[in-house]
Amino acid sequence: MFDTLTESFTSAIRKIRFHDDEKALTKALGELKKALLKADVNHKVVKELIDSVEIQTKQNGVGKDQFLDALRKSLYALLDVKGKSGFVYAPVAPTVILMTGLQGSGKTTTTGKLANWLKTRQKKRVLVVAADLQRLAAVEQLRQVCGAIDVELYADDATKNPVEVVKAALEHAKKVLVDVVLIDTAGRLAIDDELMGELAEVKAVANPHEIFYVADSLSGQDAVRTAATFNEKIGIDGVILTKYDGDSKGGVALGIASQIQVPLRFIGAGEKMEDLEIFLPDRIVNRLMGLGDIEGLAERTASVIDEKKAKALTKKIKKGEFNFNDFLEQMESLKKMGSMKSIMGMIPGMGGMASALKDFDLENSTQLKQIKALVSSMTVKEREDPELLNNSRKARLAKGCGLDIIEVNRILKQFKNASKMAKRFSGKQGMKDLQSMMGQMQGARLPR
Repeated sequence: MFDTLTESFTSAIRKIRFHDDEKALTKALGELKKALLKADVNHKVVKELIDSVEIQTKQNGVGKDQFLDALRKSLYALLDVKGKSGFVYAPVAPTVILMTGLQGSGKTTTTGKLANWLKTRQKKRVLVVAADLQRLAAVEQLRQVCGAIDVELYADDATKNPVEVVKAALEHAKKVLVDVVLIDTAGRLAIDDELMGELAEVKAVANPHEIFYVADSLSGQDAVRTAATFNEKIGIDGVILTKYDGDSKGGVALGIASQIQVPLRFIGAGEKMEDLEIFLPDRIVNRLMGLGDIEGLAERTASVIDEKKAKALTKKIKKGEFNFNDFLEQMESLKKMGSMKSIMGMIPGMGGMASALKDFDLENSTQLKQIKALVSSMTVKEREDPELLNNSRKARLAKGCGLDIIEVNRILKQFKNASKMAKRFSGKQGMKDLQSMMGQMQGARLPR
């Protein structure tokens, strides 16, 4: 997600090898400037950032640590604009949010992702309102999205008036006592008077607590310009950047907050409904510097893994009793956490592996499909105790899942080795051993 920027920062930092080496600082700043411009950061923002880093570094004495500290502080100052962060609830429910943006920005999908985030991570009851009555199949798309995440949708196929839909939806929201109402509004291919007029009418009747603008990060500086226009015409309280997993440059995030002075609230970091990340400046700066986001990872993990089950599983792993039922349960939990690329980017020092995992999909992995087929062919006792699997049982499983006996043996051996490794890492020295192994893996090429 921040691949290009992180590589650029790391490269610039390496340029400063000695203390009080101003020539090295000049080279580092020059490389940083080129990299930022190449990453689609606005030239004014680049100048502001470079000047800030140079001044702070020289004030504290030129050196690698001073440069690193100056860069971190300057990035934070750039991203930390006045306004709210994350999701802020109204004093009295329901909290009403107006979702706006141009057609094709990913607004409808993002509305679904935000609804899912509120439901799974905040444990809130959400009502999504289908007020985009301009685009063909917009309501149907939203219906499918809400069905997939099991969130209530309010839609009225009998009218083409979004104001009527919103008014009725808000009355319904009060009756059924929802916590949050997300209103998906119409977009256009470009900003026009008709679009702004309709949004103004919807805004008047909805009286939203906040207006979110959904911007396509792949559109680069156009995303900044359109966000600025929406802010001027209708007023926006926060920006959600979509398709950020496809934007390795990452420069839009640095420019959009400082240029329009509206805080970034969330980032869409993948195609799955779970791939929505809260935008907190200090965490994002750590990600940009290659330091990961342990807090974000912990929050995401806590939302999908039951604490009691996790403790019970840890005990089983320590005893070497991890079985196929446990494995499948953990795979299902991992899928709920979002894309592997997004998860890896949150682990300190593992950002470099994220790009290698960009196409890895737990849902469609050939190996995992084979494992699922194999486990489905097992009896209940065989799943709970893999040691029961002798040659005759393996032959039966091979026929049942459509694999040959060599593939069955390979999968069972991999599972056994994984169980041993999990047991090893569950000990007191486990975390140190795991970090050491990860460091060795970083330079390794991942198998396809």
